[in-house]
Amino acid sequence: MNADQLALGTMAVSPKQDAPPTLRIRAVMLGDRINPSGLEIGTVVSSTPAAFRVHAGLTVIFRYGVVVLIGLLPSEEKVLIDSLKSRVIGELSPHEEETAHAQLCKDESAEVIQPGGPICLSKFSDDRLLLIADALAKSTSLARDERRVAAVFDVIEPFARELAERGSTPRRRKDILRLIGNALLVQQRVAGRVAVAEKPDVLWEKPELDRLYARLEDEYELKERLDTLERKLKAVSETANALTDIIDTQRSLRLEIAVVVLIVIEVVIGCVQILSGTH
Repeated sequence: MNADQLALGTMAVSPKQDAPPTLRIRAVMLGDRINPSGLEIGTVVSSTPAAFRVHAGLTVIFRYGVVVLIGLLPSEEKVLIDSLKSRVIGELSPHEEETAHAQLCKDESAEVIQPGGPICLSKFSDDRLLLIADALAKSTSLARDERRVAAVFDVIEPFARELAERGSTPRRRKDILRLIGNALLVQQRVAGRVAVAEKPDVLWEKPELDRLYARLEDEYELKERLDTLERKLKAVSETANALTDIIDTQRSLRLEIAVVVLIVIEVVIGCVQILSGTH
């Protein structure tokens, strides 16, 4: 049985007889990382990313914490997600997730993505489904990182407002350093683990599918969202660094004043001792 036949087994088909077959595709971010090494949940379809034929569907596991479930029943999805929990590092609660639908179209030239509609494919081949899984997984991961950066902005905004309105800086240097750490973690995740800007490995073997992936990138606005996220990360880093520099400067100034005061006190004490010794 080929991939198309397997995929067709669990499709949600419209009641109309002439309606095109449709696949439900669900991406779930379980945590910061998933270790797929030595995993045996079905027939291996791909090693990078780890993809398996499970029941009559396809399961794709990305190391940066996302699993994509294609053509599986809800009950099958739950069992599979539960089986992966022991391999998840930094589990999320609740999980981040996105859903898409792939639909058969007449021919390859008709492979288009309607805004907000199904992804139209000429056939449900493994290569095409892996491309969709890659784009949807990156979109899901970006959604979580966008929320994390937005949360950092919410925290750092009062600090900047206090500096603008009162000319004073927050004394909680640890909080600001924590913000810098969160920004660096997101930056490292986006650039290192997820590699949003990199194309999936399947395109090296199937360059003719490059157009389909370009359409997926446009549909999920991967490049635009990545650029926006990087600009926000840069703004957070620069603002936090500016605040810590101001705090450090103020501390240095206070330290210098304390040293001068101690020197003055020492001089006064010396003068008193000298004067008392002359009498």
